[in-house]
Formats: sequence, C-alpha cells, structure tokens
Amino acid sequence: MSRKIKLIWDFRGPAAAKTAEHHEIHLKEYIAIEKLPLNITGFEVHGEMQAIAFMVVTDENMIQVRDTLKPHRGELFTE
Repeated sequence: MSRKIKLIWDFRGPAAAKTAEHHEIHLKEYIAIEKLPLNITGFEVHGEMQAIAFMVVTDENMIQVRDTLKPHRGELFTE
C-alpha cells in the first residue's frame, strides 16, 4: 500500500481564507482532469491572516502533481 502525501499551499493576508477556499476548487478540477485515484482536498483557516488549501496524493502521483502545481510544502497524510 502506498503512502498518502498531503500537498499544501499557504496563503497569507486579509483575503487568505477566500483565496484558499477558491484554490480548492482548482485542485478538484485538476483531480478530475488528470483522473487521480484520490479525491481528498480541503482548506483550513488558521487565524485572520493565514489559510491553507491542500490535496492528498499517492506516492506514485506526487512528483507529477508537485512539478505541475508547485505546492509550498508537503507532509504525510494520516486519516
């Protein structure tokens, strides 16, 4: 079984929450277009000035997604 990796995009500033929420829409579109095996996305607000958008990929898809979408960071995903 392959690992799941959470790719993260960071947003800062007064519009961070709305930007992260909107970015998630594009991540879902990418998953559908590329027919990726996982469909786990989301966004989280961390205070007034910081938010993240994320998607979870498998080891096999990580390099392709990383090189195409340029996330800011990644971490192992635990459910």
